[in-house]
Amino acid sequence: MVTGAPATMLDRREELTPMLAQYVDVARQYDDAIVLFRVGDFYKAFCEAAEEVARVCELTRIEREDSTGTYTACGIPVDNAPKYLKRLLDAEYRVAVADQVEDPEAASGLVDRAVTQVLTPGTVVEEELLAAGSNTYVACVASDAGGTEASTRTGSGATREDDTDPTYGVAHVDVSTGECAVTAGDPAAVDEELSRIGPAELLCGPGVDRAVVAGADCMVTERDADEFAPEAARAVLDRYGDSERFDAAERVAAGALLSYAEYTQGDDGPLAYVRRVRRYDPRRSLRLDATALRGLELFENHVGSGRTLFDTIDETRSALGRRRLRAWLRRPLVDADAIRARHDAVAAFAERTLVREDVREALSAAYDLERLAGRIARGRANARDLRSLHDTLVAVPEIREAISGVGALAGVRGELDALDDLRGLIDDAVVEEPPQEITEGGVIRAGYDDELDEIRTTAREGREWIADLQASERERTDIDTLEVGYTQVHGYYIEVTNGQLEKVPDDYTRRQTLKNSERFYTPELKRREDEILGAEERADALEYELFCDLRDRVADESDRIGALADALARVDALAALATVAVDRDYVRPELVDDAETTEGDAGAGDRVGDEVGLGLKRSRHPVVEETANEFVPNDAAFPRGTVALITGPNMSGKSTYMRQVALAVVLAQAGSFVPAESARIPVVDRVFTRVGASDDIAGGESTFMREMRELTDVLHDATGDSLVLLDEVGRGTSTTDGRAIARAAVEFLHDETGATTLFATHYHELTDLASECERVVNRHFAATERDGEVTFLHRIREGAASSSYGVEVAELAGVPESVVARAHGLVAADRDGAGESPPTPAGDDAQRTLDEVATNGRDPDGEGDAELPGVRGDAVADLLAALRDLQLAETTPLEALNHLHDLQRRAEDAADAGERP
Repeated sequence: MVTGAPATMLDRREELTPMLAQYVDVARQYDDAIVLFRVGDFYKAFCEAAEEVARVCELTRIEREDSTGTYTACGIPVDNAPKYLKRLLDAEYRVAVADQVEDPEAASGLVDRAVTQVLTPGTVVEEELLAAGSNTYVACVASDAGGTEASTRTGSGATREDDTDPTYGVAHVDVSTGECAVTAGDPAAVDEELSRIGPAELLCGPGVDRAVVAGADCMVTERDADEFAPEAARAVLDRYGDSERFDAAERVAAGALLSYAEYTQGDDGPLAYVRRVRRYDPRRSLRLDATALRGLELFENHVGSGRTLFDTIDETRSALGRRRLRAWLRRPLVDADAIRARHDAVAAFAERTLVREDVREALSAAYDLERLAGRIARGRANARDLRSLHDTLVAVPEIREAISGVGALAGVRGELDALDDLRGLIDDAVVEEPPQEITEGGVIRAGYDDELDEIRTTAREGREWIADLQASERERTDIDTLEVGYTQVHGYYIEVTNGQLEKVPDDYTRRQTLKNSERFYTPELKRREDEILGAEERADALEYELFCDLRDRVADESDRIGALADALARVDALAALATVAVDRDYVRPELVDDAETTEGDAGAGDRVGDEVGLGLKRSRHPVVEETANEFVPNDAAFPRGTVALITGPNMSGKSTYMRQVALAVVLAQAGSFVPAESARIPVVDRVFTRVGASDDIAGGESTFMREMRELTDVLHDATGDSLVLLDEVGRGTSTTDGRAIARAAVEFLHDETGATTLFATHYHELTDLASECERVVNRHFAATERDGEVTFLHRIREGAASSSYGVEVAELAGVPESVVARAHGLVAADRDGAGESPPTPAGDDAQRTLDEVATNGRDPDGEGDAELPGVRGDAVADLLAALRDLQLAETTPLEALNHLHDLQRRAEDAADAGERP
């Protein structure tokens, strides 16, 4: 990547033209970025930088030649700059924008230029470069001096008690909104936090082992080590509050990060809209690492284009609410009282349709206050931004009125400050539909400033005099084709065609000669022109001055605007969750603690499971049910510490079932209702997933190695309050090794960890653990087979499955018939050779066993060819055929006894007839 000062120009700066020399000087200062230099209507880059810009932006390079030689140039149109800047940022370039900082008309010689902003993937603030409703974070990881101070302090966020682990600070800031937070922890905590933050850019301190941040999928920015010096970081952080409330590593990370944010925004002082730096403990929220976020598809779908959980529940009406809902889903609560309070608020909206719809309609008019406040504080807001703020404030009283008297919403209602004084100030000052530019007038209302009104009156009276001039001059001169006009270059004029020039009065002074006419002015016209143009120029300058003063006054209220934005975001997110609950028939979950029981609770008879723990009745997968033609609900009843071994055919729904259970927990702790008829959910501290196959070829890890690493994290970090999903552990190696690993993992989770675990497996031998371990239970997904066709029922039932139907699924996938037939034969031969018995079938799987016996001539215990004492093989075949044709599901007990008696009689008759070997 070629950036910084063009190498071909560095050694001969003294030979360059003044403008190119100025470019080189700026590029030397920003040698880690591509410098875009404002020249007229273009931002230009030169030499090597021009080649990079042309390649990334697909623009044409131009070869320029002057007295110093030939060089390459490339230009980006100023009016279309965001389009090309986004391409550069997506390619992980830094861009330093050098604007003209001097009025060209006032400049003597070369116009001064200076970098006004450094654009990076994590610090952009332009609306055109930001995704609405999402945060764009730049993060920083830094180490403390000795690696001990933060780890010994309470609430540091470290996840493992290991005094030998270094302690790192992890800070992140959204430069567009001012949100800033910091925590500390060990390497495992750093990796987990970065996965949850999802930064677009990462700063790495000098003492940070790169392996710690290897999982961050973003641009890594190098900064001078001096920026991470403890005293330098402390000095920066003190501008945002008391730096002493942070640990050493947190202080360095936050201070270095804010210093970088200030640098990219071209600010010499603190970012005024960063109201505070929040210190947080990751353990105070439900922890979801990168594997869980990916496995549960909260924000990204495996196929890259399908719906996610967030897509499914996002019924927000504003960018504020969308970001808040995303944050709630990324960091669900673990405090039961806080969760119940959020459920109360959602229930209040769900129960009041008119209130909910009134609030949502009002929120539709709300602009993104957080980003508006940021632009205002940075001095980059225009008049339309202030009107957007005004229009949002107009909606606040409507929302307050709609939720008045609703007890569960009283707290947030009290925080909905309508900022009446600010709203009135903006309305008094700014016209309803202001122009885009704030330097060309037409922004400030009449009556707001007396001096401006007087200047405007002078200009208006002058224009009225000129408007009457054409008629009066035609009458005075008897020139009926005389016209009065104006050009920017020549000012006001009186135009007379060549055929009427003999009628021109003596007081006319020639101003311009055209092909068919002449243009003149009079002394009075010249005086009026000076008055009008002078008044308009003074009015524009005064309007700009008044607007900047107004913008500064609004910026002084950044704290109040930020507090209002926070309240509106919560209202929008709560109303959205209520809308989802009502429209999709979600139910409010009951939270249970270890000490609670369900005895005597209202509605307990409708719930699943009697023991305290996870209980879902007819639960659904929130995403799949929105896209599937028909979704089969399932129950889930797992006391705390249960290890549920889930067996069953491929494609029967095991993975979907496990995910829907976990998603019910995540939704509940985020404050949402859940897709079920009833739900009892214990608060969990963490959700672990080991679902799906993936590898890391670039990192040198196979699918199996990655699976084992993820399993390692689960077995190390899960607690008795965790929820664990494990799918097909051990499948990436030999059957013997894989089965051994899977069994040992189940035993460890049961004996050592105590986490509630859903363990899907095709190792049917593991189901024996249900008889050996107190809290291990068997569950299976039922299927039926008739005439070689498998039907997946997608229903979970007690007990173990009889088969995985792998060959049948292969046939459904279109595997050639010869391969399928050979596979069936190998399966049969393997069973015969191993002498193993499949697990006892349960439910509808019993019918398949009869079919198999009749078709393959095997007895139910899998001991080879079926034999009856004294009966020949052809008679056996007849008897088995009769068994196969029985419709057990449609047979009464009495009919079954009659059938059994008939079969017994036929067997005896066959033996008496001498059909013996």
